[in-house]
Amino acid sequence: MDDATVLVIDDERQIRRVVRHALEEVVSRIIEAASAREGLDLAASARVDLIVLDLGLPDQAGIDVCRDIRGWTTAPIVVLSARHDDDEKVRLLDAGADDYVTKPFSTAELQARVRAALRRSTMAQTGRTNATIDADGLVINLARRSVSRDGTLLHLTPIEWNLLRVLATNAGRTLTHGQLFTRVWAQSHGDAQHYLRVHVANLRRKIERDPVRPRLIITEPGVGYRFDAGDR
Repeated sequence: MDDATVLVIDDERQIRRVVRHALEEVVSRIIEAASAREGLDLAASARVDLIVLDLGLPDQAGIDVCRDIRGWTTAPIVVLSARHDDDEKVRLLDAGADDYVTKPFSTAELQARVRAALRRSTMAQTGRTNATIDADGLVINLARRSVSRDGTLLHLTPIEWNLLRVLATNAGRTLTHGQLFTRVWAQSHGDAQHYLRVHVANLRRKIERDPVRPRLIITEPGVGYRFDAGDR
């Protein structure tokens, strides 16, 4: 991560300064754009590893910028917004954003989310599909399709396995109900929230130390679910 380049697209000089100061110890290079047009040009011409995108741009809607960028690069996009609307979060994540940070945000929160996004990107690029994921005593072996808790093998249904695999391989990233429904059930119609509510509850009973207070599969109300590997 030390040699990563981050592009910050925000029309507010003060916000760009805050983001720069927060990420200086996380990445090696930070470039800035004060408009959507300038940001799109830099995203296309510079070798960018991650993009921090503000929604309140003067010349183009942030969600449209997100879609444009996602159309030709897989670089993670972390969105900044002062809005708290759940529907907007869903639309942005479905449009290709990797994470969403609501203003005001802490330096530690932004650093953690950027580190997590860069780590996921690095794993995807190196093709670590056979990785073993270890979180709070839960060991997920993707190659063997096995899951164990404190050395005891757990028996998951095929849907539970696919749900856990999708969440765990995107650790730290909030996946919307629609995204999970499409990836796990391979369909886009039906009551996604209902299906997920039932199967997430069953999965939590098997993998969580305390299903009532889950630490691994976190609910993002109105949006979806996130797997917390505990190393963000």
